[in-house]
Amino acid sequence: MEGTGTARTIESLPKAHLHLHFTGSMRPSTLRDLAAKHGIRLPESLREQHLLRLTPDERGWFRFQRLYDAARNCVRDADDMRRIVLEAAQDDAAEGSGWLEMQVDPTSYAPHVGGLTNALEIVLDAAREASRTTGCSVGVVVAASRIRHPLDARTLARLAARYAGDGPGDVVGFGLSNDERRGATEEFAAAFGIAARAGLASLPHSGELLGPDHVDTTLRYLRPARLGHGVRSGEDPAVLARIVDAGIALEVCPASNVALGVYPTLAEVPLRPLVDAGAVLALGADDPLLFGPRLAAQYEAARDVHGFDDAGLAHLARSSIEASRAPTDVRKRLLAAVDDWLAAPA
Repeated sequence: MEGTGTARTIESLPKAHLHLHFTGSMRPSTLRDLAAKHGIRLPESLREQHLLRLTPDERGWFRFQRLYDAARNCVRDADDMRRIVLEAAQDDAAEGSGWLEMQVDPTSYAPHVGGLTNALEIVLDAAREASRTTGCSVGVVVAASRIRHPLDARTLARLAARYAGDGPGDVVGFGLSNDERRGATEEFAAAFGIAARAGLASLPHSGELLGPDHVDTTLRYLRPARLGHGVRSGEDPAVLARIVDAGIALEVCPASNVALGVYPTLAEVPLRPLVDAGAVLALGADDPLLFGPRLAAQYEAARDVHGFDDAGLAHLARSSIEASRAPTDVRKRLLAAVDDWLAAPA
């Protein structure tokens, strides 16, 4: 993957963004606007935009979840929801992303907009508008939460299946998020079965807070096309080999790995070992509202911290596009644009 050593701009590198959460995608200025609009007082960390550096235990996760819930509490109507989707697509387009898969659990927003179906339709309508107007096409991943009952996940899977498709503004996948230490993975298999029968990709979180044993369980019961994070798979060569052989992509989010205390520094996030082992990596920003760096910064870290040259960055960008659920024409266009980026003078 080593190329000429020249440096082209990260923002002009075409790429796909496959790991971005709805609330966590918010601009800090937007959060402040929504808090003022609804008369909500934000915690100091959110008011002053203090970026998180947490301990990798339940206390650290509790602090993260408390702040995330405080931000989510400011999203109170359809206009708020549409704004978040549109701005996320605008920000992604500015950083070279031509395809965004935004992950949302409509449960938390449903009480404010008339139910689960309305909440999801608002997001999907905004995704279609963003795809038309921003230069970044948007698909949606409906995600269940580990801290809720598996029957709730089945309800969400049936809802997601009604809107399944392979284009902008469609539901393209079904996920499982929140603290990996909560809930029994195997109990969510039925929900993922419903989603799979509708043609939705299985996109659960696994292998960040917990190690390869958790990944092994996820592989067995949820049959993922991609793993949200999955960065700790390499701690067991046999598990990593299964992932590589199956072509399961890893949505690696270096900034959030460090913020959550999974790795002490960016240099210790094992990007290079995973790529060298043949794993398909798609860099993501996860929750930039709380963790700070957006998508382009993940590629900058790959260049500046891990030593990826332009050919290596192009490889990462191609991997993100190939692992996406973007329509065939979108993937072909973006892959050709990556080749153009690499062929152009620095």
